Amino acid sequence: MNSNVYVNRTLNLKKIKYLGLDMDHTLVRYNSENFEKLSHSIIKEKLIKNRAYPETLRKLQFDYNFAIRGLVIDRQKGNLLKLNRYTAIRNSYHGLKPIDFKNHQKIYKSTYIDLSTGQYLAIDTFFSLSLAVLFSQIVDLKDNDTQNKYPEYAKIADDVLDAVDEAHRDGSLKDEVRKNLDQYIIMDPAVVEGLEKFKRHGKKIFIVTNSDFHYSKLLLDYAINPFLKEHKSWHDLFEYVITFASKPRFFYEGAKYLKVNPEDGTMTNVSEKLTPGMYQGGNARQFTSDLNLDGDDILYIGDHIYGDILRLKKDCNWRTAMVIEELAQEVESNKKAQPIIDEIEGLMAKKEPLEDDLTQMMTERVESGKIDEVQSETLQKKITEIDTQISGLIKKQQVLYNPQWGQLMRAGNEESYLAYQVERYACVYMAKLQDLLELSPRTYFRAPRRALSHEKTATAVEEIE
Repeated sequence: MNSNVYVNRTLNLKKIKYLGLDMDHTLVRYNSENFEKLSHSIIKEKLIKNRAYPETLRKLQFDYNFAIRGLVIDRQKGNLLKLNRYTAIRNSYHGLKPIDFKNHQKIYKSTYIDLSTGQYLAIDTFFSLSLAVLFSQIVDLKDNDTQNKYPEYAKIADDVLDAVDEAHRDGSLKDEVRKNLDQYIIMDPAVVEGLEKFKRHGKKIFIVTNSDFHYSKLLLDYAINPFLKEHKSWHDLFEYVITFASKPRFFYEGAKYLKVNPEDGTMTNVSEKLTPGMYQGGNARQFTSDLNLDGDDILYIGDHIYGDILRLKKDCNWRTAMVIEELAQEVESNKKAQPIIDEIEGLMAKKEPLEDDLTQMMTERVESGKIDEVQSETLQKKITEIDTQISGLIKKQQVLYNPQWGQLMRAGNEESYLAYQVERYACVYMAKLQDLLELSPRTYFRAPRRALSHEKTATAVEEIE
């Protein structure tokens, strides 16, 4: 099956009765660069007005390509880190400057970090990119400040995070989106067409969003209604719309539901079982119970690894799908990089026997005290020449990805920490919702068999022989 949906665990859509959707960045796509630029601007203003940061902040320009999802802020040291699946640091910046290997080793004596401590702050959503960029910019300003106008790194991180939360909470971000929907919201008729197709095949569709009723209605009126062909409005398309859900708490706490009047947004208490309509708050346990569903009957799709996927998988037994918008570019870059990767692997195949020979010579030297110095130098020279070629190819490959951080889903040859989380908690993942909806609602996703290291070694031996 040719598909842009990538499979971690076997999933049979035929058995899915309810398709659940996050709204922002999943059902409704944003122009992420415009939105993050807006977020960066609003956060700066809040830091200046409410937290007495210098006016200099207004001069800071937003760089959309500086940070990527999956990074971690070291609050105490003012650093931005990229981790592999084992939480070993594979790349690091202090402010806007890369940390060289020598200084990195001095700062982080232990290569593995404990993300459960309060020292670290995860950059795991699009809403976090502006946070990472601004944090790094202010760290840079602090390091060059002779008048002590900036607080400690940890306070900067907390202040920027608080300003982000405040911008979402007080509506200052969404008020700007309301005024300029065409700048921030991407119209996607193919998504609406796909949802109607799934509805035709008997699937029930619902929304669980942290956005409030009025903002949700605005976006759904704008992005869904114009493209409906088999329904009068999104009210008819979606069985349930749950607003102000407070995810991830929706998945593990027991908040009560309020029934929302879709005409004016007024609310009433809910004392009976849920029936189709609009709600505020609530919890996943009651949703599953009232609808007489098993967790395996529901596939929930979201873009936030923690808020939509990780806690859901830990606390409910719903099936999960994750939207990773940057994946489309990563897949294209991977295709372009493949000839370079093939060349690197070819050079490695030449290098490894030379290293084996050199290792054997050095071992014999220890045991017998004899070594062929000419042959040893020849081997070392050949290895160095190949290393130089490989180094050049790696630099050529890196140009195809983010200039600071490289691939989203890899940290060197290993999986990035984000890729590890996606692999562990998302049953399937894709670049956009449309990738799933363009498939048959009866699609059977089969997880690929993953070869273990000892199995790969066995295969390699067989091929050589």
